[in-house]
Amino acid sequence: MARSTQVQLVSRPQGWPTADDVRTVHVDLPDLAEGEVRVENEFVSVDPYMRGRMSDARSYVAPYELGETMTGAAVGRVVASRSDAVSEGDLVIHEMGWRDVAQGDASRFRVVQPIDGVPSSAYLGALGMTGFTAYAGLLHVARMQEGDTVFVSGAAGAVGSMVGQIASLKGAGRVVGSAGSDEKVAALTERYRYDAGFSYRSGDVTEMLREAAPDGIDVYFDNVGGDHLEAALDSFNDGGRAALCGAISQYNSTEKASGPGNMANIVTRRLTLQGFIVGYHQEHMPAFLEEMGGWVAAGDVRLDETVVDGIENTFDAFLGLMRGENTGKMVVRV
Repeated sequence: MARSTQVQLVSRPQGWPTADDVRTVHVDLPDLAEGEVRVENEFVSVDPYMRGRMSDARSYVAPYELGETMTGAAVGRVVASRSDAVSEGDLVIHEMGWRDVAQGDASRFRVVQPIDGVPSSAYLGALGMTGFTAYAGLLHVARMQEGDTVFVSGAAGAVGSMVGQIASLKGAGRVVGSAGSDEKVAALTERYRYDAGFSYRSGDVTEMLREAAPDGIDVYFDNVGGDHLEAALDSFNDGGRAALCGAISQYNSTEKASGPGNMANIVTRRLTLQGFIVGYHQEHMPAFLEEMGGWVAAGDVRLDETVVDGIENTFDAFLGLMRGENTGKMVVRV
């Protein structure tokens, strides 16, 4: 009988999640039913949105159920199949993460083609929802144009590192990012095509953004919220656009977050701020796959990852992500 090691949520975190909020279990899997497949995961994704699913507050996706195995993106190989659509040996992506072996109806798994020299984990990063979030948010929500000055918060993270590269490849005039350490700031310009960067731990974000983008910004891609959003509102040129992707600075707060004090700039500078959920932009997926696939194949996009080994360490990888310990995409290698 096949066995799957899985991570389950057992209590809803108050503030920062702790090890007491989860448990690791071993689940015996039944024989495959007709139309089902069994997959040995190679890599599992951890992402900031998962913090929201650990609570039961209203959100765009249902919360994790207590006592049930958590889910998220994963990529793996089919090791057994009773489906005509999916064969043994196929590489597949799916949403049955937080476990080493996944099993279910074949419709829950999408077959993808391996790319020579590219790890399968790229389907969780540049070629997956992470890359698509950056692409759709930058080009279709914020409507970046050639020559625009672009500011990205959380710029060395999974999405942020993709936004910088896409902006440069699509002709941005200047790309500026913020990150949490001098090492990450160096990676922005050395690896992710940014023109300038600063560490938000080094001083006042508003002042540092003015120095990095003295002529103002046209586009803001927000992964952080808080003081970064306020800084962007201060630096926007007339007609600026913001894609609001996340607010990781507030996800573990137990107190009500204060809003920016310069919201009047939205009116006086005719700004557009739009929150977005990438799942509502699927019409752009074919164009994304074509462009990003070409960039990856040509070596034009860096695929940096922070890799944690062992499914039993998935929760630790998630906490590391929330603390900003990753550069590029954070994945668990099963």
